[in-house]
Amino acid sequence: MELGNARFLSKLFTPLTLCLVLLILLSSPSSTEAYDSLDPNGNITIKWDVMQWTPDGYVATVTMFNFQQYRHIQAPGWQLGWTWAKKEVIWSMVGAQTTEQGDCSKFKGNTPHCCKRDPSVVDLLPGTPYNMQIANCCKAGVVTSFNQDPANSASAFQVSVGLAGTTNKTVKVPKNFTLKAPGPGYTCGAAKIVKPTKFVSQDGRRTTQALMTWNVTCTYSQFLAQKTPTCCVSLSSFYNETIVNCPTCSCGCQNNITNPGSCVEGNSPYLQSAVNGPGKNSFTPLVQCTSHMCPIRVHWHVKLNYKDYWRVKITITNFNYRMNYTQWNLVVQHPNFDNLTTLFSFNYKSLTPYGAGINDTAMLWGVKFYNDLLMQAGPLGNAQSELLFRKDANTFSFDKGWAFPRRIYFNGDNCVMPSPDSYPWLPNAAHPSIRPLVLPITVLWIVLAFFML
Repeated sequence: MELGNARFLSKLFTPLTLCLVLLILLSSPSSTEAYDSLDPNGNITIKWDVMQWTPDGYVATVTMFNFQQYRHIQAPGWQLGWTWAKKEVIWSMVGAQTTEQGDCSKFKGNTPHCCKRDPSVVDLLPGTPYNMQIANCCKAGVVTSFNQDPANSASAFQVSVGLAGTTNKTVKVPKNFTLKAPGPGYTCGAAKIVKPTKFVSQDGRRTTQALMTWNVTCTYSQFLAQKTPTCCVSLSSFYNETIVNCPTCSCGCQNNITNPGSCVEGNSPYLQSAVNGPGKNSFTPLVQCTSHMCPIRVHWHVKLNYKDYWRVKITITNFNYRMNYTQWNLVVQHPNFDNLTTLFSFNYKSLTPYGAGINDTAMLWGVKFYNDLLMQAGPLGNAQSELLFRKDANTFSFDKGWAFPRRIYFNGDNCVMPSPDSYPWLPNAAHPSIRPLVLPITVLWIVLAFFML
């Protein structure tokens, strides 16, 4: 029996099998794609409140709440879609509109606002006449993150639905919700009927409630939102002349053969014609030609070392000629944020995604009307700040890359970090690039030892 097991194992662990197993172990991802450990409960919740019945349907208020701590919806704004459960139509809307009316030829007299079975709804623009507005509407679909600006972290509109049923038992909730904000990236669950929403009057003396309420929850995945990353990180320090640039091709590679016009040189005489060309109103990035090809680069520079403090300079550079990033934000993870003393020209809020008093994650954003608008690529396309940290004798060190961030997010997207073996090292330390050789050599010795048995 033991001999049979040995023969089975010898056939199982062929050289090809061993190589495949080792390849899987060495290349397996360290985290799931859609789950964000820094904002584990972040989502966009869409609430439908049926406020009154009509002869053939109902009037509802639809409110979109952004419960994400640092991810917002930027221009050109959100687009919400769904599929009707029956043959419903939209008679009218306030605070929003559908992108298409559809075929309403069967209606005589009053024509519905939209007859499509799968309507797509967009927000109205600022400056819309007051008789077409409701609260939290008309912001061109731009919704801020919950931490950055809670007062503007919701968007709403009113819809009058016909051919829908006029009681809680005859109304059917819509299906197949989609949310583009502004592109793909959000996955929405099924609508769930919940307890009717209650509303308290301004004087607090009367409470009313919706006739019927259902919720839809949408979650974000960066891997669905875009094929390539949108930002990268570079590093430098006062104790080493080495500047660690963003990894090559972090957000794509220059390829003017297969993809002409994918980037433009900053000193090119054709720069203005490229920027004002056919795609000038497009939100597809037109980036400056760089080795990393990212729209955004974040540079972390360890600037000064004092007796009891140390100082860092952060520079955010916009390489995108087609985008002004309004109300941008930065999320940085570093173990010394528990000892942050002073911050210059940026707003700051501590995030505690892990609880238990661990304060190693900070959200940074620009000061309103000062640097909250990150201009498009060019001389003004950057924002800078300096951070002063107090030293903790138990943890502080410049050794082994401790002074550099663990992760950086820009506008909610995870930025590409340099390889740890390329970080600037102390002058009296050995070059860390020799360390990655240890694992492959160890694996090789294990394989050789196996076949020598």
